[in-house]
Amino acid sequence: MSHSLELSAPIENKYLTTGVKILIAIFGVGMAFGLYRFLFGLGSVTHLNHQYPLGLWIGVDVASGVALAAGGFTSAALIHIFYKEDYHIFGRPAHLTAMLGYTFVVIGLLFDLGRWYNVWHPAIPTMWQGNSVLFEVGICVMIYLTVLYIEFLPIVAERFIGHSPKWIDGILRFLDRILGKIMWVFIILGVVLSCLHQSSLGNLLVIAPYKMHPLWYTPVLPMLFLMSAIAVGFPMVLFEYYLAAKSFNHPIDMQKMGKLARLVPVFVGLYFLMKIGDLTIRGAWGNLFDGSYQSIWFAVELIIGIILPIVLLLNQKVRNNPTLIFIASTLYIIFGVLLNRINVFLIAYRPPYKTHIYFPSIGEILVTCGLIAGLILVYRAFVTIFPVLPAHKNEHA
Repeated sequence: MSHSLELSAPIENKYLTTGVKILIAIFGVGMAFGLYRFLFGLGSVTHLNHQYPLGLWIGVDVASGVALAAGGFTSAALIHIFYKEDYHIFGRPAHLTAMLGYTFVVIGLLFDLGRWYNVWHPAIPTMWQGNSVLFEVGICVMIYLTVLYIEFLPIVAERFIGHSPKWIDGILRFLDRILGKIMWVFIILGVVLSCLHQSSLGNLLVIAPYKMHPLWYTPVLPMLFLMSAIAVGFPMVLFEYYLAAKSFNHPIDMQKMGKLARLVPVFVGLYFLMKIGDLTIRGAWGNLFDGSYQSIWFAVELIIGIILPIVLLLNQKVRNNPTLIFIASTLYIIFGVLLNRINVFLIAYRPPYKTHIYFPSIGEILVTCGLIAGLILVYRAFVTIFPVLPAHKNEHA
């Protein structure tokens, strides 16, 4: 398991570029607001209150972050469970994105928790609450994040075996040998855990039927969340692969990129059919034409975020062009999944006795931007140190 079929190598690009300096500044500003929140409480930075307990940090930092990290378990299932080795080039970058994505989801959750210092409670069996959906999400994310770091250990071993003191080298060789025999257990465990908490995130609002707009409220919301996460896995892999290639001046393997792009309409199409079927069975189509701002955002989600990417990627000319594949993937990521999570947690949520409409504060927005900037910075550091991205072909000619 420690050696992928495609040769990988740390990138040799300079780390501290102008773009990196800008990201450091954004991260610093965001974390300054985050520190202020920790010192003076949620009310000092956010617009959250008893009517709107779920805001930007849950809708984007947690729910969207978990969904957009789905490339890790979908690519692991495709490559290692269904044994499609042609896609091995995407495995390590997708795994790293998932590992860092979940790490920053947990960090983002700390900002949203009122008593953030109690985040460790789900790890204590005496504090378990089996009737809580949030407990299931928390325990699954905790275990899955551990699994992701275990799965990354062979890459660490590959990087430092032969380049470390003798005693460290011995430990790395032992871990690499043992994990090579049992890694399949962690891969399957990771896929199962992902399916559990991806669906449970949708279950958070099933208990609030009178507080949600009928375009989004449905008893099958957990299944829709799971299917949308599965569907976004491959677009996210393509999105990250394209950006990494452009950022680090790596060649794009158009054959494999186009081949993976063919799978996207299949899963996005299944998600689309589920949404259409749900609206039809519930008789909720009339709400789409009521002229409300909720109906407008639902139409944007449906047309631009789901239908348009399907139409684009069914076209052979689009699948032969890496930039067009990137655009189609971005449409589903931003308008299909990210907007869906914002719609469910922010647009659709309507407390019955609200005194105002929730809109994120500047502090909430800057903390979110800071977390995104931090994730990119750490990703760049990892690919600089570890053999994650495919090596240049001319380096191993």
